[in-house]
Amino acid sequence: MPRARDARAQPKEDRQRLIGSVVTRRRLSTQLQLEQALAQAGCVVTQATLSRDLRELGIRKVEDDLGRPRYTLPDRSRSPEPGAALVTILSQFAHRVTAAQNIVVIQAQLGSAPAIARALDRVEHPLVVGTLAGDDTCLVIARTAGDAERLASELS
Repeated sequence: MPRARDARAQPKEDRQRLIGSVVTRRRLSTQLQLEQALAQAGCVVTQATLSRDLRELGIRKVEDDLGRPRYTLPDRSRSPEPGAALVTILSQFAHRVTAAQNIVVIQAQLGSAPAIARALDRVEHPLVVGTLAGDDTCLVIARTAGDAERLASELS
């Protein structure tokens, strides 16, 4: 395990680069979590120093696609393009996509179906009439069974 160094002994630029790297790689929502992650990387900081660094770096707390708070760098705080967000959410949380008549059933990780439905709604896909989400299942309504088959194939 690397030996922890006091923040005063570490150049400010190096410390801030490390903070940016940690925030980019991990979902952290509190200064305590960030402080602990920095300590694991060998950089011990005070809360005052960390607050100042967050402010100087423009790091903000935002909600991710599932509505959970997290720190993010300024250039990452912009909403991703809707299609890219949908691909990301489906790849991370969807387990199975099945067409049933004019409905596509997306079975997903517990708690992620509303985020999947929201992402589908934002894409404004021409084959989607509407969505309905439970906790782990998202129903996507298409006009026809053929549209549902094409949509299921595309979302798989």
